[in-house]
Amino acid sequence: MILDETITLNSGVAIPKFALGTWLVDDNKVTEAVRNAIKIGYRHIDTAQAYGNERGVGEGVRTADIDRDQIFVTSKIAAEHKDYDVTKKSIDETLRKMGLNYIDMMIIHSPQPWKEVNQSDNRYLEGNLAAWRAMEDAVSEGKIRTIGVSNFNESDLENIIKNSETVPAVDQVLAHIGHTPFNLLSFARNYNIAIEAYSPVAHGAALDNPVITKMAQKYNVSVPQLCIRYDWQLGMIVLPKTANPQHMKENAEIDFEISEEDMDELRRVKPLDYGDADVFPVYGGKM
Repeated sequence: MILDETITLNSGVAIPKFALGTWLVDDNKVTEAVRNAIKIGYRHIDTAQAYGNERGVGEGVRTADIDRDQIFVTSKIAAEHKDYDVTKKSIDETLRKMGLNYIDMMIIHSPQPWKEVNQSDNRYLEGNLAAWRAMEDAVSEGKIRTIGVSNFNESDLENIIKNSETVPAVDQVLAHIGHTPFNLLSFARNYNIAIEAYSPVAHGAALDNPVITKMAQKYNVSVPQLCIRYDWQLGMIVLPKTANPQHMKENAEIDFEISEEDMDELRRVKPLDYGDADVFPVYGGKM
């Protein structure tokens, strides 16, 4: 079963390859979503300080029908935190909000504060190292099991790799048909860094692409299933977001194989138009 599959990170920690994303799921609705996902078989839940729903996610994990150590919980350091003390304090605040004794993985949400994403050449190299050291110390203190990053490019990763004792376990990035970070995937492989794919359905834009819809019909699957399977076959950890239990089940039903010929065609799909989603900071742009 897809939901049972794990990989071992470069830190030695096992991580489920399929996760529930919780971006834009309200704090008062996310508890039920998490509990439903766990009932379905999800064992990896992804949140962030910036999502404003850590409390609800923590409640969902704590009140699930299975033991805490069977659930892999990820949260993210707010992109604005580029200081050791601020980052350290924020980790303690995440633990308090979630009501958990430890977080399985914390990752830096972005190398740049959101308001500067793609608007500035400042990559905050020193600030990211300061945040990273706070996270390393939290691992030593037993508050976090492993650490990673998100939205980091190759130079951002090199800064961490060359100037710290810990190689990031993951880099969580936007990755979908029409926007596949092939160079980053190759770079990450050299350091045994796992790539996590968020927005695998391109914030819904994939639903309107004729190449993708035709291919989904060929395999008798939905567009989201094809998109998720594409990222999966490229070796990425996949994090589709939904609060709908039916969609949770369908998203995980990807036990089919896209042929290499068809994977090549999907690799060549041109960039998708996100429409209104372009305003979201994860895609870059001013807030």
